[in-house]
Amino acid sequence: MAYLSYLGTTSFRNLAELKLDLPPGVVVFFGANAQGKTALLEAVYILAIARSFRADNEREVVNFQAAAAGEMALVNGVIESGGEQLQVYVGYQSMAKAVTDAMTNAVRSDGGAPAHSVRKQIRVSRVRRTAAELVGLVNAVLFSAEDIELVHGPPSGRRRFLDILLSQADPLYVKALQRYQKVVQQRNQLLRLLRDGRAKADELAFWDAQLVAEGAWITWRRKEALADLAPICVQQHRELGGLEGDLTVAYRPSVPLGETVTHTEDRFREALAAAQGRERASAATAVGPHRDDFDMIIEQVDMGIFASRGQARTLALTLKLSEAAYLTAARPDGPIVLLDDVLSEMDASRREKVLGKANQYQQALITTTDIELVRDYFGSGAAYFHVEAGMVTPVAGSPSV
Repeated sequence: MAYLSYLGTTSFRNLAELKLDLPPGVVVFFGANAQGKTALLEAVYILAIARSFRADNEREVVNFQAAAAGEMALVNGVIESGGEQLQVYVGYQSMAKAVTDAMTNAVRSDGGAPAHSVRKQIRVSRVRRTAAELVGLVNAVLFSAEDIELVHGPPSGRRRFLDILLSQADPLYVKALQRYQKVVQQRNQLLRLLRDGRAKADELAFWDAQLVAEGAWITWRRKEALADLAPICVQQHRELGGLEGDLTVAYRPSVPLGETVTHTEDRFREALAAAQGRERASAATAVGPHRDDFDMIIEQVDMGIFASRGQARTLALTLKLSEAAYLTAARPDGPIVLLDDVLSEMDASRREKVLGKANQYQQALITTTDIELVRDYFGSGAAYFHVEAGMVTPVAGSPSV
């Protein structure tokens, strides 16, 4: 079982300089809002999947003063797994750039701060790695208040859920997904050229073949994953007290599934041919895994449409607990569980169930504004750290590292 024994940050959000030794088991970070608790979990999550869960653009993670000075933000951690140590570094090098006026193309002269971009660098035990090579080395499952959007939100959030799940479970998946996304970008660019009369229709053939090959395999893997995930969801939903009836999780692919991957490729080609008119008009690829979704149904009712807020929270918890269980079964090391201020919105019974499940993993990192919500359950069986203004201080009497 794997756990994070050390977390360090430099110029990462408001965590200017952090050097933190962590024990296995339950670790609780408590303090007021906007002090750096979520940034701590964000840093851990970056070590697992190479991307922030809360930044639309990666430059947001770099501390403002560091960005202005062109300095690097760094997240580094030590993973203990099977008696071995894995050192992971993710750096964000700021590169200031002039902000130009769209109309005059003139450099800003109003004294405003310049924009900046970042170049990300990843090293694992001093060896340079790509993001795809990092994902899956250590797994993490994040619980956050925004998880309710997995139920009520757009399909893109549910696709992201599946992609993160499969990327951590299967190193081939994340590479296939990256190839597929590049194909869609190139194909969309060609469709725009076709719409403007600057390309010929036969130029699509190459990109169509790539789209079908990568897309059919991704569709098939998602089908397999949901087939395994669905019964786990049923069990987790029951244990969380979902009394409305049994939950059904149903894959809704953009391309109809065939009996095999090869048969699915045939269906993909047929779907592309049928969508030709729409694609030419919109200049966008109309079918494929980037249009997939899945439904959550209870007693023949689509929860994405009709779930109450309470039902949606239970379903979101169900999906995240099922993700953790799926990864435990799929990989030799169970995931690190990250709970970001989700306990306050649960009733006492559900909170106890979630904390009990989190305690089953080698390490669970929990943030809260109300320490008693956690201490009432774990008592002295957890390590406690106070977070204030980006400073993290261990509480006397907590278990030692």
